Amino acid sequence: QVHLVEGGGGSVQAGESLRLSCSASTNTSSSYCMGWFRQAPGKEREGVASIDFDGSTTYADSLKGRFAISKDNAKNTLYLRMNTLKPEDTAMYYCAAHSHWGCDLVKETYNYWGQGTQVTVSS
Repeated sequence: QVHLVEGGGGSVQAGESLRLSCSASTNTSSSYCMGWFRQAPGKEREGVASIDFDGSTTYADSLKGRFAISKDNAKNTLYLRMNTLKPEDTAMYYCAAHSHWGCDLVKETYNYWGQGTQVTVSS
């Protein structure tokens, strides 16, 4: 079992930045894929970025260049740096993990989820 707890969400103005964090209850560095997903009201949950145990990353095409995923293995913590935020980035952001092969942005692959942290961007 992996327990995930997100933090760092909040309300910001368009153009500002935020860094989300996700603390894991166990060492995920050696065999887990970690990902960030988001869900806006009335929309499907969508993949934002993922990072594999070897540090390789995958991003949603529309977010490349603005968002950056990283992890601190010593702290069992995952991060998502979000720059130049836009009102359309407003959503609940979720951290997720799995230990299967591969590390993409298919939400059905992930079997551990946090409770989410809200990000609201106003214009």
